[in-house]
Amino acid sequence: MHLKPNAPAVAHHGKTVIGFNWIGGRELEGDLPSFDAKSAVDTRDTVGIFPECGERDVDKAAKAAALAFRGWSETSPAVRGAVIGRIAAHLDLHKAQVAAVITREIGKTPREALAEVQEAIDVCLCFHSEGWRLGDQRSPTVQDGHRRPLGVVAIMAGNSSPLAAPIWRLIPAILYGNTVVWKPSVNAATTAYLFIRCLMDAGLPAGVVNVVNGKGKAGCGKFFLAGIDKGFYQKFCFTGSTPMGRLIGELAGRNLMVPSLELGGKNPMIVMPDCDLDQAVQGALCGAFGSGGQRRTSLANLIVHQDVAAAFRDKFLAAVAALELGNPVTHPDVFFGPMINPRFGKAFEEHWALGREDGATLLCGGARWHEDNRTAQVHGFITKGIYMQPCVWEGLTPDMKLFQTEVFGPTVNLCTVADFDQALAWSNATRYGLSSAIHTEKRDWIERFKRESNAARVSINGACSGLEGHLPFGGNGWSGNGTREGGSWTLESYTRWHSVDDDAPARLRQARLDPDYSTGTQYELSHWDRL
Repeated sequence: MHLKPNAPAVAHHGKTVIGFNWIGGRELEGDLPSFDAKSAVDTRDTVGIFPECGERDVDKAAKAAALAFRGWSETSPAVRGAVIGRIAAHLDLHKAQVAAVITREIGKTPREALAEVQEAIDVCLCFHSEGWRLGDQRSPTVQDGHRRPLGVVAIMAGNSSPLAAPIWRLIPAILYGNTVVWKPSVNAATTAYLFIRCLMDAGLPAGVVNVVNGKGKAGCGKFFLAGIDKGFYQKFCFTGSTPMGRLIGELAGRNLMVPSLELGGKNPMIVMPDCDLDQAVQGALCGAFGSGGQRRTSLANLIVHQDVAAAFRDKFLAAVAALELGNPVTHPDVFFGPMINPRFGKAFEEHWALGREDGATLLCGGARWHEDNRTAQVHGFITKGIYMQPCVWEGLTPDMKLFQTEVFGPTVNLCTVADFDQALAWSNATRYGLSSAIHTEKRDWIERFKRESNAARVSINGACSGLEGHLPFGGNGWSGNGTREGGSWTLESYTRWHSVDDDAPARLRQARLDPDYSTGTQYELSHWDRL
């Protein structure tokens, strides 16, 4: 691994990583000039330097994956699982270092960054053991059936979970015998590179995973998507915005490919009168402001029963006012840090006008933190990052744009309802269906919410966010195309049935035309008529 000293003002953040693409088991430069991976926390900090890829780089990576496919797909699943077990071990060994880079690069707090690395480790461990159970995946039928890998899997994942989101796809893809071409987020290239080093240290064979770096639609991403029409991939996986997901769905559809899409969300939480209000407040804080509200599963619409609306509002606003915010590198105990990139910051600022146009009331927030407006709750150097005040809106109804529009950032809408039926209707009133939560002790409300929520994941007396590697996860409606990641369910996403009719050469059997279904042992009749 190649490193260089950082700028003197931010030398205490850590060194600058000199990164590469990883194609065919080799670290390579790209065809275009390199780019700097700047820290979201402090843009003076260059976390890494990486090559920008052009069309030829992407083509080379796809061809390397195709070349490696045969050998890897014919490798025993148990051996593939053993490699994944070693990847988990190397991630665990370097967990603190990887987490520190996640904090520098995208601004997650150290606690959340460590949790993300642990999630990646857990996914690896889950599929490590799955390799021993996979066997040949035969179907118990007369005509033999086998599970076969698809081929080359392309992976694009957003920057809010730069390690966990791609690993949810990458690890099961390679366990089931596929090879991978991965384009990491330009905002998290260093995090991706450290994971590549773990793959290298674990001895993953050349070409099984290939990584190309670069910008999105205006750079490497354009050539990466073009690979769909070129026939480079047999599967395309994407985590990110709904508009980009639609574009990928169109490209995949015309090539008769089923993509795996995990997209946006407008996630609701219902608060009923019988719940533990303090627990509900904590669930709402974590859901709305964890990772600065920059998660697809972040809480958006907080739907509160009118009988506890005033009490909940007071407790929640007091808790928001007490949040410690700011620079997560120098002050690791802050609740959330900066926006990941300027594009997210600009979109977040635009939502202030959207809320006011709707007639909603802004109870707190509505500005970016600067040196001249910071309070005692804001910690560390914030001048070279995009640090936003937490926003709480009131008076939202489903007909308002802010209720319906996904907003990345620390903001939440307080909505008051008269009863459970209205709360349930409002929780289902957007076209998204990713994650949801309810706070109540009443079992019939809980059972109805589990049955009738449109979200793919529901939480009872918890937060909207949080995933388990052994459970299926994905999105409905505008939040995805129904595919699921996690646990054994991923077998459906990364393999296909391969039916084999293997007859002896001396006799041709015609299915369903010549079997003798009368074959059986003859016994004395039972004489039921004598009973």
